[in-house]
Amino acid sequence: MRIGVAVKPGLAAARPTLVDLELRLRERGVDAVWTREAAELMPAGPRTVDDRADIPAQVDLLLVLGGDGSLLSAARAIADSGRDVPILAVNFGSLGFLTEITRPEIFDSLDAILNNRATHDVRMMLRAVATRHGSPFASHVALNDVVFSRTALSRMIALAVSVGDQFVTSVKADGLIVATPTGSTAYNLAAGGPIVHPAMEALVLTPIAPHALSNRPIVIPTERDVRVISTGTNAGDEVYVTVDGQIGFGLQPGDEIAIGKAERPLRLIRATTRSYFEVLRQKLKWNEG
Repeated sequence: MRIGVAVKPGLAAARPTLVDLELRLRERGVDAVWTREAAELMPAGPRTVDDRADIPAQVDLLLVLGGDGSLLSAARAIADSGRDVPILAVNFGSLGFLTEITRPEIFDSLDAILNNRATHDVRMMLRAVATRHGSPFASHVALNDVVFSRTALSRMIALAVSVGDQFVTSVKADGLIVATPTGSTAYNLAAGGPIVHPAMEALVLTPIAPHALSNRPIVIPTERDVRVISTGTNAGDEVYVTVDGQIGFGLQPGDEIAIGKAERPLRLIRATTRSYFEVLRQKLKWNEG
């Protein structure tokens, strides 16, 4: 097995773990490829180092140290590589719905992988393709969500939403979230959307501060793409699209975004000590007080 190691840039708290990890991998005879950000945190020495985007094509497992943002970035790098590389995500952040494995659990989880005892979740991803005058101009993969929002100077945006060829509704709001079940505990949850179990294949459409109080979140199957069109009532670049909170671009009136199930899912190594519902109880502090 060859393992890639990625870390949130500048995460000094991960330095002792990285040093210990390198020693343990060498003792087990496991080759490692380190991101440049990881190598910068470690003592000088011989090791294979490459760019984060190029590592998924070279490894059988990607170990990510950081928060949920680091995992989202790694998931898109894997999707762009076209390979089926599982992720072992270790939480060095705060909330950590995705990076549920804690620092004390990292080496037990790694041993489980090397001894073929690890289990993983299969997480659906999204593919969002933007077209203008019939020609695609952007295509991105998301693990969490695709968000339509207003820019700083705009008041309210107007979007026409369809599922396949069936018109659903016109949304006038501060924005619209199209989320995966995995992303249902991210921005979608903060905006009042439902929590959807990650084993399901579904899309969640949640308006953000809608003008009409009758606009409510809706959960739909993935058989057909969601099509969102920026209508002519949006002047200039009032509508901004954000993918997983990390990639963004502006829309012009008439631009369309088709959002559907991506070509490949993501495999996420599970913590061996807790279930998804235990993670929810811990992160949302259910049954407390």
